Amino acid sequence: MRYANDAGHLADRVSVVRRAGEVLYTNELMPGAAKCPAHGAPAAAPAPAALPRPETPETFTGPAATETPEPETVVEDPAAPERPARTAARPATSSRRPAAKKATSKPVVDPRFPHGPLAVLDGDGSAYGVDGIVLDCPAATVPELMEWTLKKSGLGAAKLNRYGKDSDPLIVLTAAAAVKLGLPERLEGHEQRRSLRLLEDHPVVKQVAKAKWQLTQRGFGPWARIYRKAQGRERQCVQLAILSWDALDERSWPGVPEMEPADIARVLGVYAQRVITPRGSTAVSGLELMTALRPPTKAVQDPETGNWVSGHNAGSLGTEPMDPAPPEATPEHPVVVNSGWTGGFLNEEAYQWVRSVDSLTDEECTLPFAVGLDLNTAFLAAAARLVVGLSAPDHFNAPKFSPKIPGSWLVDLSHIEADPRLPSPFTPDGTRPTGPAWYQTHTVAYAQELGHDVHPIEAYLRRETGAYLDPWHDRLKTAYVDTLADLGVTRDLVDRQFLAAMERHKQVDPALAAVLTAIKATVKGGVGKLRERPQGRHYKEGERWPALERPTWRPDIRAAVISKARVNMHRKLRNMAAMTGLYPLAVLSDCVVYPSPGESPLDFLPYAASGKPQPGGFRLGPTPGLAKLEGVQSMLWAVDLMEKGLNPARHIKGGDAVLDEGE
Repeated sequence: MRYANDAGHLADRVSVVRRAGEVLYTNELMPGAAKCPAHGAPAAAPAPAALPRPETPETFTGPAATETPEPETVVEDPAAPERPARTAARPATSSRRPAAKKATSKPVVDPRFPHGPLAVLDGDGSAYGVDGIVLDCPAATVPELMEWTLKKSGLGAAKLNRYGKDSDPLIVLTAAAAVKLGLPERLEGHEQRRSLRLLEDHPVVKQVAKAKWQLTQRGFGPWARIYRKAQGRERQCVQLAILSWDALDERSWPGVPEMEPADIARVLGVYAQRVITPRGSTAVSGLELMTALRPPTKAVQDPETGNWVSGHNAGSLGTEPMDPAPPEATPEHPVVVNSGWTGGFLNEEAYQWVRSVDSLTDEECTLPFAVGLDLNTAFLAAAARLVVGLSAPDHFNAPKFSPKIPGSWLVDLSHIEADPRLPSPFTPDGTRPTGPAWYQTHTVAYAQELGHDVHPIEAYLRRETGAYLDPWHDRLKTAYVDTLADLGVTRDLVDRQFLAAMERHKQVDPALAAVLTAIKATVKGGVGKLRERPQGRHYKEGERWPALERPTWRPDIRAAVISKARVNMHRKLRNMAAMTGLYPLAVLSDCVVYPSPGESPLDFLPYAASGKPQPGGFRLGPTPGLAKLEGVQSMLWAVDLMEKGLNPARHIKGGDAVLDEGE
């Protein structure tokens, strides 16, 4: 239902949404404002895609966990709120680029949060939000900033799952804003700046405590979380990010800390709308996104009392941490130290392999170029439809192998012959196994796919399974593809056009290019956080560290993602050799280097007579799992590195590529 808008109103229409006959939104406009949802009604959120029900092996009786998606609702976009009056002399838009320039896809606006998920506060009291809006923030202290943010700013974001929680508003402080609020411009100390915290006797920390606000155990650092206990269903929590304290890592947010406040708000706003409101590093955000899309609990009705209580949400990881099986843990884990485990560990890591120079043929050495291909977000592609364990591991002796059961298997694969021109699919360094070792299900299943018999000696398997990462994959894939499309790299491009578009996409819009980098870092860091190691000089082996208290500390899920990604890479390498006779020079995680007669991937990738790419090998394209050009060097350059024991895939782009281990 739509209403005409008078001048000065915040919205020109509202929507009536019904679910099972329940009115979620009122259908009248109060003068000058958009109505809030009806009392007690859940906020409209993007409905998660329906998940396929993973097939559960007959040997395990536990049902595969799936989640019933929320019925789809359609909410019309309100008009952008008009800019409030302001007295600051500095213009609202950035001096470098108009901040109002928006991505092509406009997100749904929740009427409870008319000004978007976040704002960047500058020293003159201007709070820059999404879509170019600017708010006046009169706060002179951190407690005043908390009150303004929660009561007057209109900032926040709706939950991503019907059983989840709304995202708390994020306020990003420039150096000038931090100083105005009584904070030091920089944090100094011997530790990494991102690990530093304000001392408990700092005046601002005392102000926060005196005003009855609390800090999390992380303290007042670059990403400070300040809260009060919730009143009823209303959360009282604000996330702060302090730019001059290195809240935004240059590797994940290239060029963003140096941007104007309006541009920073645009970059973070697009990320928040497509991924999640940042809550820390991109790795932290990647992990938080998993929980936001698969909340651990939901409201269930007690059959005895009829009351609604908190219950387990099927398909999630629950609320309690779970100890891994000994071979899935790290050597310093209490499960290993306290049990005296000496049976070895999973070594499911990304490839770091360099081909022996002795295996190069004269024909390969005479080719003029070495061309590097990079797979788009290979870990994200591996997470698609990935069935993982949801329950604790159970131990089995001499079990029959099943590729449908997620877990860790002790198997001897050393008898399998390996082509010296290809890396072994079973080890990260590409060498042939030397005896029994622990492998994740996907690695053992690939040995079967290659025609070999496998006879596990023992295994740690999980009875309850589910595609836990499916909604995480779907949201990040959409964010990645949409952001590339906004940069001019669309799915309809032919390969030559795709290569040209990728060559210039960073210059099209540096702000959106930074969003793209952050999305990729979210994937990599989120997977790495599933097995976060202890930090700090004072840690002693065998002690529990904070990450172990999270239900999302799941090294077995990390191993499943990386195992599948490495198997996917080897399958493409093998198919390329069969179709073209070409063998790689080196592989580093999701980057592979091939000898080539020309400077373009088009000179050696396999195409059918029709001009279409041959299935099974490497294919160019903008979606996760497809390839793009990483870099080009001379063949002599590559061979020289190989002779020195260095990996050409690390340096093919120029400089030293960041090793993608999922850490």
